[in-house]
Amino acid sequence: MSDEEAAAVQENTRPATSAASPCSGHLRWKRVMLKLSGEAFAGGEPLGIDPAVVGKLADSIAEAVREGVQVAVVVGGGNMFRGAALSEQGMDRARADYMGMLGTVINCLALQDFLEKRGIETRVQTAITMQQVAEPFLPRRAIRHLEKGRVVIFGAGLGSPFFSTDTCAAQRALEVGAQALLKGTKVDGVYDSDPTKNADAVRFDHLEYSEVLTRGLGVMDATAISLCMDNGLPIVVFDLMGEGNILRAVRGEKIGTLVSPAR
Repeated sequence: MSDEEAAAVQENTRPATSAASPCSGHLRWKRVMLKLSGEAFAGGEPLGIDPAVVGKLADSIAEAVREGVQVAVVVGGGNMFRGAALSEQGMDRARADYMGMLGTVINCLALQDFLEKRGIETRVQTAITMQQVAEPFLPRRAIRHLEKGRVVIFGAGLGSPFFSTDTCAAQRALEVGAQALLKGTKVDGVYDSDPTKNADAVRFDHLEYSEVLTRGLGVMDATAISLCMDNGLPIVVFDLMGEGNILRAVRGEKIGTLVSPAR
């Protein structure tokens, strides 16, 4: 038996943690994918990691886990590198995207540290193999971690250039059987125009996938929206930093904007 196979057996025979509470009858979704932008980690700064912000995110995720929610996370890397922006400056796009993928792993490790300081067991899985800091992405192992109450954080995107971390979030959500994709943003939902620039912007309570695409609302990139549409995966767009908003979204409370099939 190889070292990796032995490690997998050990993980799968380890008892479940106490983080996964049995009181989940009030939850709309039991397993969710949370998409966090890299910019959120920076707070108000253009680059870097703000410990206070990451700590608050960890508190919100821990609150949901203690209620019995199985939480997977995809983290962006915009606070470190943006492949598209670097390529505009003359760098090869594929190489720039790989740099951005490595930036996401830095954010993953930061979030892991803050979660584990709050007593939440966490695993980081990456699409690019880096055994010293993370597990390789294995869907069945990720699902097993979630079943045991561990938060699984996916880094390095899809491991391929030209794909956004939004698309990665949709793809990973489908692979691990998440019932919803929670998209945390700086505003409390999807508007018909930028609410930070237009005081008369109107917020939507519900949108169909096709409306998002035809209106060009920019909730997520078109590939991510199409993946969710083709597989009926609902998306909740909400204010990430609002107190208790992650748990409220999972409970199905009216929060932000729901993007889903016609009701």
